[in-house]
Amino acid sequence: MNSKAALSFYNQVNSQTGVVDADPHRLIQLLLDGALDRIAQAKSALMSGDSAAMGESLGKAMGILTGLQGSLDLERGGDIAVNLDRLYDYMSLRLLDVHRERQPAPLDEVVSLLASIKSGWDGIRPQVSPNGPQ
Repeated sequence: MNSKAALSFYNQVNSQTGVVDADPHRLIQLLLDGALDRIAQAKSALMSGDSAAMGESLGKAMGILTGLQGSLDLERGGDIAVNLDRLYDYMSLRLLDVHRERQPAPLDEVVSLLASIKSGWDGIRPQVSPNGPQ
């Protein structure tokens, strides 16, 4: 096994272990990180003209947004859950705009929105976990 393949295998195992050992709060953090990573990959592919890679990364980012939406408890989550649900819908639509417009502006907008959500989510980590920030 060459070093590149070994590193890839290590990253895959490390990623899977992180998910298996994660509490619900940490899982949302991982999903937010994953969405941000996929959007960065889509932007890179857009800028290099690789439409297939861009579409694949956008599809994965949208899948993560769908997962985040599915994790919302709209009955007990109140206005926050309802607003997040709408925001995830909006972000998905903006990612679809990238296909039509072939411009990075929607990606930048979604990154900004996700970064704000992630910042808030990371900020409550000490309140929801006895282990503190991760």
